[in-house]
Amino acid sequence: MTSAPAIPRRALRRHDREIIALALPAFGALVAEPLFVMVDSAVIGHLGTRQLAGLGVAAALLTTAVSVFVFLAYATTAAVARRVGAGDLPAAIRQGMDGIWLALLLGAAVVAVVLPTAPWLVEVFGASPSAAPYATTYLRISALGIPAMLIVLAATGVLRGLQDTRTPLYVAIGGFTANAALNAALVYLAGLGIAGSAWGTVLAQCGMAAVYLTVVVRGARRHGASLRPDAAGIRACAQAGVPLLIRTLSLRAVLMIATAIAARLGDAEVAAHQIVLSLWSLLSFALDAIAIAGQAIIGRYLGAGDRDGARAACRRMTQWGIASGIVLGALVVLARPLFIPLFTSDPAVQQPLFTTLLVVAVTQPVAGIVFILDGVLMGAGDGPYLAGAMVVTLAAFVPAALAVPALGGGLVALWWAMTVMMTVRMLTLWLRTRSGRWIVTGASR
Repeated sequence: MTSAPAIPRRALRRHDREIIALALPAFGALVAEPLFVMVDSAVIGHLGTRQLAGLGVAAALLTTAVSVFVFLAYATTAAVARRVGAGDLPAAIRQGMDGIWLALLLGAAVVAVVLPTAPWLVEVFGASPSAAPYATTYLRISALGIPAMLIVLAATGVLRGLQDTRTPLYVAIGGFTANAALNAALVYLAGLGIAGSAWGTVLAQCGMAAVYLTVVVRGARRHGASLRPDAAGIRACAQAGVPLLIRTLSLRAVLMIATAIAARLGDAEVAAHQIVLSLWSLLSFALDAIAIAGQAIIGRYLGAGDRDGARAACRRMTQWGIASGIVLGALVVLARPLFIPLFTSDPAVQQPLFTTLLVVAVTQPVAGIVFILDGVLMGAGDGPYLAGAMVVTLAAFVPAALAVPALGGGLVALWWAMTVMMTVRMLTLWLRTRSGRWIVTGASR
């Protein structure tokens, strides 16, 4: 980051309070999201192996379809926060409504593609003949909830931009509770099987979207913001989202390549890789919560024209990221003897897992810096740079990953390649924040 004088202790305490107030509820909401799939898995698991296998394929397809549009939350957060900082709440909510309309349009387009192609998609993802009918049923029904899922993403971005992460937490908890109850009722009491689980999730997602829309519409009416779709605003939201879409696709490519390489190493290695990846994702939620706080805080400072405040917040959040990474790394090391037996009793899986988790632990401070600076640049609306940096990172990772099986390496070597990826990503983000070119003030970038 650009050099700056030491931050006064009073300012540090103010930054700390802001980060905690935004990050803690954001973490709760992030953790609640994957619980939807866990509930579906627990309910459907009692129906049979074929049904559970079908859910696994369909859930992977749905997660991919929705996750590529996460820019709806990120871009909206930054844009709304800027206008909040500029003191223009009607324009902030208007910007948020443009993001919600874009989410609705994208959701409708995805549904139009998924419904007729569901059997083919299930086949491409490798569902067995016995599991394919269940996967197709679940996918087709759940696809009807995709517009609601994308509205939830965009509306979450609106509230984060308004410096409100508590409402998304409450909505996530309510959605999770409703999903669990609806799944149990429709699967067992109504006897709808896997279709009941899909309908339960769709209804829960629609309920969450309805709550979000109620909150946003009330805010729009209170501040006199228009609710009508604005073609220019929707187009601007889409243009701002394209670089973040490229960033997300590049990151997904890294994870897919890593899994493909692990599969070539053998059954024990790919099983251990999936366990490591699940823990890595959980750790990412904790760091991403601070990054979300960074998006909202940085956007607000830049919207208010406060360059020094933005720099100071960036420095303090980076310190939080490093400290959080150290703590998380230590927890991984200490928890290994308890964590590993929860997932496997196979010595062939436990052996690479035990050592690989050390690599994950060592790299957590690096991950802390990456997540925080990623959030800072998102909050600054620096999407084009983030896209380019992630493409560079992908280009650096591919040869490192391909060298693992070529040189006879195992899972530990693969995760050292992941460490190379994270290090390159950290350097590209650090160079940008160091340059100060991300600091562009005003209600819009």
